[in-house]
Amino acid sequence: MSAKRSLWKIFWICFAVAVFGVVAGIAGYYVSEGNKTEPTVAPPTEEVIEEEGEYYIGIWKNDVTGPVSQVNMMGYAYPGQNAGGLHTRLYSRAFIIADRDLTSRVCFVSIDYGMTSQKIKLRVIDELKTEFGDLYTEKNVVLSGTHTHSATGGYFEYALYEVTSKGTVTQSTEAYIEGIVRSIRNAHSKMRLGNIYAMEDLLHDANINRSPTSYLLNPEEERIKYDYDTDHEMTLLRFDAGNGGGLGVVTWFPGHPTSMNRSNLLISSDNKGRASMLFENMMRNEGETETGQESFVAAFASSNLGDVSPNTMGPKCTNNGRDCDALHSTCTVLSPVGVPVQRAQYCIATGPGKDMFESTDIIGTRQFKAAAGMYHAPERDIVTGPVSFGHQYVDMSQEEVTLSNGTKVTTCKPALGYSFAAGCTDGPGALNFKQGITEPLSFWETVTTILVPLVCTELPDEEFANCQSPKPVLLPTGYMDKPYQWHPHILDVQLLRVGQILIAAVPGEFSTMAGRRLREAIKQRAIESGMPQNTRVVVAGLSNVYSHYMVTFEEYQAQRYEAASTLFGPHTAEAYTQRFSNLVEMMVKGETIDPGTPPPIPDGAPEFLNRPMADYVPPGHQYGELINEVNATYFTGETVVATFYGANPRHNIKLDKTYLEVHQKTGDESWNPVFRDSDWETKFVWKDVTNGRSSTDENIITSAIDMIAAASGYRLNLERTQELFDAGNLEIPNFSSHLDRKQFQDEMIQKGVLEPYSAPRADFGTAESHVTVEWTIPQEQAPGIYRIVYFGDYYSAGEVVPFTGYSTDFQVERVS
Repeated sequence: MSAKRSLWKIFWICFAVAVFGVVAGIAGYYVSEGNKTEPTVAPPTEEVIEEEGEYYIGIWKNDVTGPVSQVNMMGYAYPGQNAGGLHTRLYSRAFIIADRDLTSRVCFVSIDYGMTSQKIKLRVIDELKTEFGDLYTEKNVVLSGTHTHSATGGYFEYALYEVTSKGTVTQSTEAYIEGIVRSIRNAHSKMRLGNIYAMEDLLHDANINRSPTSYLLNPEEERIKYDYDTDHEMTLLRFDAGNGGGLGVVTWFPGHPTSMNRSNLLISSDNKGRASMLFENMMRNEGETETGQESFVAAFASSNLGDVSPNTMGPKCTNNGRDCDALHSTCTVLSPVGVPVQRAQYCIATGPGKDMFESTDIIGTRQFKAAAGMYHAPERDIVTGPVSFGHQYVDMSQEEVTLSNGTKVTTCKPALGYSFAAGCTDGPGALNFKQGITEPLSFWETVTTILVPLVCTELPDEEFANCQSPKPVLLPTGYMDKPYQWHPHILDVQLLRVGQILIAAVPGEFSTMAGRRLREAIKQRAIESGMPQNTRVVVAGLSNVYSHYMVTFEEYQAQRYEAASTLFGPHTAEAYTQRFSNLVEMMVKGETIDPGTPPPIPDGAPEFLNRPMADYVPPGHQYGELINEVNATYFTGETVVATFYGANPRHNIKLDKTYLEVHQKTGDESWNPVFRDSDWETKFVWKDVTNGRSSTDENIITSAIDMIAAASGYRLNLERTQELFDAGNLEIPNFSSHLDRKQFQDEMIQKGVLEPYSAPRADFGTAESHVTVEWTIPQEQAPGIYRIVYFGDYYSAGEVVPFTGYSTDFQVERVS
């Protein structure tokens, strides 16, 4: 644990100790190399206006891949999942639609990252305002995350989301903002007249419900309306130019991008990104040969995926191959003293492939094929009608909800339940937590009572506990405000309208049934307010700000992972449904919409991740030198592996560039690049061989304890707490406004439960990096002579220096 804590610094001195550029990007240290050629920003020309079409359409895609080393990935909340290379690049895909008079427009952006933060959304809007004024605002722009769990974190403004990333990560934040802004800016410059078509079809064998016992708690008369316990419908919008040429597609289909499991350390867009890659490759125009640079853009966006897994083989106990316990998703194991106990860590769901890469390919390919079938089908509905939008900021911690029986209830301040720490079958948690905990666990209740006074100005009360019931509260995040707020209270509720299509941008993950209720309610109110009978509603998940899950009232009672992560209490989903229903009525009728109060965004969020060390190669060697000899000959289907003396890729994140190329020798003895790091067939693997630090003994709870230590100056000794608790020597008072915090803290210090925490000094030594480039040769690859090329940048004596490494040449032959 001491090695891991060396990355941390106390919040209130974090900038004072930012020596040598702890905050990424200062003093010009970090390099973001190269820009894709961008078209000139201009309004549509008269020549373009003469085309036929119902709408002006602008579409563009841009790289948003940030650091590919050392930064924790956002999704599994697993401290050991720190990036160590790149499999597929991440992209922002922007779609702008305006009416023919250019009087109203909307912009939908699907981004390959975990979810959108308010910091990202508002920073993007600020950047756009400098160029376009009020043309693009938080009201008509939606930023929706695909929810890949293999993209870097550290771009939030709330403390809970930055527990495992060690605070904010400037490189991640700036790469996302820069790439998203470029995609919108260039989509704007590409606007031309065209048409939009809507299609829908069924896709089977691409998702399962990972909390089926919770789904069964919904009323039978409601469940019998549906054939499955997940949505199998895929909705597709096809965008064509006025001359009939294809411009792009957006699809919405529920399924977590968790085909890549938490053992993965390579940046990946997961199954959604794989589907986008396949579709865009299929639609290449003449002369387009590079993955990621196609002019046609295909977004596979997230939807109501809260309880939906792509791991279609379902969960099994990895220790014995048996079925997991259905209610708690646990497996029986022996404790250190030989007593059978139930643990969630062994209950893991798997995909249809032999490994996570093949599963990603299979699930991505199934989505691609379903979308391609719709795209080429002759049956399609043309989209016609106005372009409009509605947006409100809502304090979801005190929203009044009118139930179907007329009873009025109120949502709660945010909180996470015990089963949040259990994780789910796509990525189980740690310690003795399991899904379905509806009563407090005495030891963890004790831990919560000790920790909460350290980070709460106001202590939670019994009314709060009753409001969240039957959720036993593990972390009362609505009260946790030190060093700043741990969870959002004010959230975006937003709708986009394009003709008969309504896009409900939701700030989190609706479960299957909660999403169905939301769509039905919006559609019914929209038609009552004047929209046509063929109105379609899609749920765009993980949009604008993240607030975890939204399950139905019935599902909330079971307190599985999704319910324990439903922040605002049992009526959260109903509160959103009510808000969206009211919003669509005001939008369709053209009524004035109260914008609400924007959220406060804290400035100067601390950054604890050290700047990468200066690089080092052993004496007698040089950067880019090949460590292993590649074979003289490879056959199609085999994998070439070349390892180099390298450098930390955080020195240059190469936005819109590449860390590698595969070259083929041409007839005139020159070399032609045929693969890059954006291709599925390549992998870029980085390893620090000097500092083999591991954080696999950490988990979300121990990381939260460290975050609290950094904020308060005191760290909980979990082992000592357990020892005293087991011996019955730890009496803990209930929360009370009369609690003498100083006296209580002194008692805990005296018992050794709380220990003074001081910021360790950063390590600014040197590190030796090895970089491995892998290329799996496609079966159809042309025979010839090839080589692997690695592009790196080393840091020494205050300077970042580029270098290039080459493998020896090798022959590729076809399998006979």
